[in-house]
Parts: sequence; C-alpha cells; structure tokens
Amino acid sequence: MDTKELAARLAKGDRRAVARAITLVENDGAGSLGLLRAIGPRLGRAFVVGVTGPPGTGKSSLVDRLTESYRKKRLKVGIVAIDPTSPITGGALLGDRIRMVDHTMDEGVYIRSMASRGWAGGLSGAVADVIQLLDAAGMDIIIVETVGIGQSDTDVVRVAHAVLVVLMPGLGDDVQASKAGLMEIGDVYVVNKADLPGADDMVVDLLAMARDFKGRNPSVLKVSAQKREGIETVVGVIEQIRRKFLSSPSEGGDEIRLKSIKGMITELARRRVLLDFEEKADSRVEGLAEQVAARKVTIDEAANELFHAKEPWRRKRRG
Repeated sequence: MDTKELAARLAKGDRRAVARAITLVENDGAGSLGLLRAIGPRLGRAFVVGVTGPPGTGKSSLVDRLTESYRKKRLKVGIVAIDPTSPITGGALLGDRIRMVDHTMDEGVYIRSMASRGWAGGLSGAVADVIQLLDAAGMDIIIVETVGIGQSDTDVVRVAHAVLVVLMPGLGDDVQASKAGLMEIGDVYVVNKADLPGADDMVVDLLAMARDFKGRNPSVLKVSAQKREGIETVVGVIEQIRRKFLSSPSEGGDEIRLKSIKGMITELARRRVLLDFEEKADSRVEGLAEQVAARKVTIDEAANELFHAKEPWRRKRRG
C-alpha cells in the first residue's frame, strides 16, 4: 500500500490503516514523513487529554471510565497507553490494553499501547506522530496515558491540551516531593479511590498547593473510578477546556492549540536528535571505551568526543 492510499484509508477511519500507519511512524519506516505530510490538512480537530501520575493511582481505570462517558456522548476516542519497555524484548508490556478490554470491540474506540523504549518523561518518542494519525483518523478525543513514573512523568504537558494528574490517598510525602514537577502541570487534579481514608485531607492539601501556582487555577476533584463516582464531574471540567479549544482565536482557542503544537514539535525534534545520536554512537563508543580502559582519555573526554564538542560540555546550572 503506497502513502497516498494509506492516507486515504486513514481519513476514512480504517482501523487496519490506523494500525499500519502507527507501526510505520513508530519504526521511522520508508514513507512515514510523506504520510504525515499527506494528512497535514486534516489535523487540528482532536482534543488531547493527558493522564499522568504516580504508579498505582488508578490511571487506567480512570481512562476506562472517561472513555465510557465520551462514547455515551457519541464521541470517538483514541487511547495511547504508554507502557514500560520490556528489558528483554524492548516491547510494551501491554497492561493498559488488557485493562481496557471492554472497549476493544467498539468501533468508536481505538487503543494503542506503545513502549516507552527508555524515553524519559513518561512518554514514547513517537507519541506526537501517533496523535497526528489518530487526529487524521477522525478521533474527537485522544487520551494519552503516561507510564506512571512519578515526578519525572511530566512531558505529557507538552503535547496535551488538558492534563489530568491522578493521585490517591496515602501518597503522603510523595505529593509534597512532587510539587516542583508533577504537581505544577495539571489542569485537573483527580483524587482517585476517594473512599479511602485521607481523601478529604488530600483535597485540602492540593487546594492549598494550587494557590501557589501563579496565573493558574486548576480544579481538584474526588472520584472513585472503580465505583464510577465523580466521573461526569471530571468530564465536565475537561469539556470546559475543550470548548475553549474549539472556540475562535479571540476566545483562547489558538492559545491551547499552539501550546500543544509547540510541544509536539519539541518532542519530535528530541526524538530525531536522539535517534541520530544513537546511530552515530553505536559505531564509535566501543573504541572510546577501549581508550578509557587504557587510560588514554577520561570518561568525560570520551563522552565529549562522542558529542562532537570542542569544549567540555556541562548543563548550565540554574540559580
């Protein structure tokens, strides 16, 4: 199937075409850039919801319930579930797709598990491309669920139009420790498993933290995804942001849209720089390691050589 045909089938929502297109861009296959160029005119309709938070907080259950609600509204939903990479096969462990099995036969829902493949920040390097493909395939809502690695799980804010941070009672000091990272990116903070002791106290703590976020006014909501309690309230808050996204530029629609576009450009550029670096490094790192072992150069000097830098490289320290 050539790029033109694949793009045409993708535009019709053909599920096999969607699967094939995603595999193509994940692997940087021949024709992937042409495909993305072909679907360009169709982009910009889908609203992207990022769901992040520490492990065990019930992110997948919440995504499942949000999907139920959107389907009742007859909206098409694409789900990108970023799973940890298997250290043996390098593939995704597919846990999220198993938990969302009730939606797998629904033609209005497309679920794709993707391996993080060591990508920092809780996302997969190809997630921005996959969002574009699902957008072109006619999805109204695209939900990106991150790996769930705690404080560093923040890159989702780059690509999403709205970010849900999922927490639960009993996290204790983890919430305070995450304040400078995870706790600063949410549009909605969801206290899941709200029937557990300490839920009300966590809401109070989150509201107090939210007051410190200058220029932002995030919502703090209690839910029980397992019991389907509070889900419609979460959907209602997301819909407020979505209405702004769908509004005219003068009403703030462009602000939300441009933030996501800039984030996707950054993520794709980072991915391509990393892939290019790894490709070049593979052929040189063994020789450099031998030089370090022979004490001809230091590890820093070897890394510098690999980086093609003339001067020792150091990240600039803040403050």
